[in-house]
Amino acid sequence: MIVQYLGENSKYMKVILLQNVSGLGKADEVKEAADGYARNFLFPKHLAVLASAKSVADLNAHKEKVVKDNMRDLEREQTLAEKLEGLALSFKEKASASGQLFAAVGAVRVAQALVKLGHDIDKDQIQIGKPIKEAGEYEAVVKLRHGLEAKLSISVSV
Repeated sequence: MIVQYLGENSKYMKVILLQNVSGLGKADEVKEAADGYARNFLFPKHLAVLASAKSVADLNAHKEKVVKDNMRDLEREQTLAEKLEGLALSFKEKASASGQLFAAVGAVRVAQALVKLGHDIDKDQIQIGKPIKEAGEYEAVVKLRHGLEAKLSISVSV
């Protein structure tokens, strides 16, 4: 193994952290670590690897890929938010004589309606407040990744 020491008489080496290490740094960072600490603790526990020219280049390529993937994901989420914003959903439900719905319209029903329209939305992403138990006009918010939101209009009739 060729070790890249930081100085001629230094007892430190550069390592790439594979996981967060308390007191040293976070994953994917290049840090200086004491020679003994790296050899006896970080390497055996697979918390770090030696920072060679190839491993640093691989790390930089990985970081660029992650950034590109995040940008693509953000663009997809923005497109989805634009499609969902202002979307109107209508539900026709059965109700009692007093106007109470027999089955409340909640996040599960809204998510099912959105899936039928071709949008991959989970019930946990929908915020209505309380389940809808009476006919009327309501609003829901769909929480998407990257902090994006879209408001939906919900109409419930009997």
